[in-house]
Amino acid sequence: QVQLVESGGGLVQAGGSLRLSCAASGRAFSTYAMGWFRQAPGKERDFVAAIGWNSVDTYYSDSVKDRFTISRDNAENMVYLQMDSLKPEDTAVYYCAADKMYILTPVTMTSASKYEYWGQGIQVTVSS
Repeated sequence: QVQLVESGGGLVQAGGSLRLSCAASGRAFSTYAMGWFRQAPGKERDFVAAIGWNSVDTYYSDSVKDRFTISRDNAENMVYLQMDSLKPEDTAVYYCAADKMYILTPVTMTSASKYEYWGQGIQVTVSS
């Protein structure tokens, strides 16, 4: 069982930066793939970024590539999402997700249905 708690959200102007953090509790965090997803009002939950257990495998959606960076600290049971050059269209509730994936592929790591554990979500609002 893994519990996830997001922090670091808030209101920022377009062009600004935020860093989201996700604190994980439970055993064997270092063996879990971690992902960030987001959901805007009236829209489906979309993939943002994912990172494998050893930080070698990382994936980003086209909409955030080159602006967002995902990282993890297995010693601290933390995963981060550094968000730079924020745009109003980045406004959404951001969710941290975890799963003990044995096969790390772009398909498995970018699909919300593959993640078993989810945080409660945190609001990010980017004003124009």
